[in-house]
Amino acid sequence: QQQALKDFAQAMANFFGGTHRRPTWRKRGQAEGFRVVAVKTGDVRRLSRNVGEVRIPKVGWVRFRWSRSVPGGVKSYRVTRDRAGRWHVAFAAVPQPIPAPGTGQVVGVDRGVAVSAALSTGELLTVHGLRDTEQTRLRRLLRKLARAKRGSNRRVKVKTAIARLKAREADRRKDWVEKTSTDLARRFDVIAVEDLKIRSMTRTARGTIEDPGRNVRQKAGLNRGILAAGWGQLVQRLEHKAPGRVQKINPRHTSQTCNACKHVASESRESQALFLRVACGHQDNADVNAAKNTRDTAAGHAVAARGGLPLGGPVNREPQPDLPSAA
Repeated sequence: QQQALKDFAQAMANFFGGTHRRPTWRKRGQAEGFRVVAVKTGDVRRLSRNVGEVRIPKVGWVRFRWSRSVPGGVKSYRVTRDRAGRWHVAFAAVPQPIPAPGTGQVVGVDRGVAVSAALSTGELLTVHGLRDTEQTRLRRLLRKLARAKRGSNRRVKVKTAIARLKAREADRRKDWVEKTSTDLARRFDVIAVEDLKIRSMTRTARGTIEDPGRNVRQKAGLNRGILAAGWGQLVQRLEHKAPGRVQKINPRHTSQTCNACKHVASESRESQALFLRVACGHQDNADVNAAKNTRDTAAGHAVAARGGLPLGGPVNREPQPDLPSAA
């Protein structure tokens, strides 16, 4: 109870400091858990390869699955329960950042819905969500939830089953984010991503009664696709693992600019997967072309920071023929 009051005081201090939003009222089933500080050396012990124990005040020794090594010198841990009914214990420790490879390579990352992350190297990475059978079961459970009476035990069971499927999807997305961010931090010195305003992009289009929105269902599907791709999680983990090596680039015209001749034309992007420059004939994957533009912009910033000229050719111009040199 004392630690809960301390956490609330810290949350209010963060709110008045302008770094966090105002703390909300506690809701049943959301953010269930507590934090324990002043952990002693013998409060955590390992029993076998996959089993460990932690001493919880007023409870005693509690076993947990040892999924990763616990760093020495931890001073606190948090016990939480998610909506799927699973209990977790997380020890507070700041991991060391991944060192840069020192090769000087720059990679551009274009985030999308059909392709979660397209790299300037030509790699297309996609988050693996729920399988077809799992999506069918989820739709059936949602219909069952709509018919269940509020406050009934049946509704609680259906909500728990839905939460387990959602947790499975979130675990797969988190696993993809961790592996992808680690791989990028180890392979490249500079990682360029588009500076996307995800909160504004996923805002609802429902509108009000006086001014109802348009294409609400289509916008809701797009919002679900953006959130399922893990755009924000990927950049956040990249900044944690590669601090100072992540550059956020203005996304303006990155998907409409030809990487070969630097001409901007909206009609060049014929589809989600094809970019065809009508003037120079350059053809490439649309997402990869955008990732290359992001990479070139970041490389140009790096050259300009070193006192050189920015990279890239003329923008929004037709390709010019080579002029003969003067005698």
